[in-house]
Amino acid sequence: MPYESVVLVKQVPDTSNISGEAMKADGTVNRAALPAIFNPDDLAALELALQVKDRHGGRVTALSMGPPSAAAVLRDALWRGADRAALLTDRSAAGSDTLATSHLLACAVRHAGPFDLVFCGRQAIDGDTAQVGPQVAEKLALPQITYVERIESLANGSIVASRALPLGMERVRCHLPCLLTVVGSNIVARPPAARRAVALKL
Repeated sequence: MPYESVVLVKQVPDTSNISGEAMKADGTVNRAALPAIFNPDDLAALELALQVKDRHGGRVTALSMGPPSAAAVLRDALWRGADRAALLTDRSAAGSDTLATSHLLACAVRHAGPFDLVFCGRQAIDGDTAQVGPQVAEKLALPQITYVERIESLANGSIVASRALPLGMERVRCHLPCLLTVVGSNIVARPPAARRAVALKL
């Protein structure tokens, strides 16, 4: 059966090569001094959602919250295979903490329509809180599986997923709909498709 998936994605500063110019006097990141990239764990979450679509059919919707420039990660998601994309952007949301961010994203997920699966990266490299995914699950009253590396099966209204834990793997079964937070360390994301980029003309 086909599945409706929503993927929460974020544009983040590339923190792989931090220099003095990348920090402001107050100790926060100077985002203007760093190139913007697709958050790695979110890219892995998108890949798992696309694998569900490849195997079972359905639709993948990418959602992001950020400034207008964050549309770049949504275009990337469409070029990789997402079917729909939406950006939540408003000056009043600038600097939102995880509580406010999760509230806005949960509202957006509800607005996107019926869903079976919500995918999130485990955490964003610019904050490393790992709080937004679980908080969205709470606000949507969804069960959640965290630290997911692989989906083992989807059938009969339930999912079996493998979680990456410090001492090994754990297999968890959960009923749908549910939210998954994804660890990207062992997931290879497909590249953007030039054919989709040309067809979408974005």
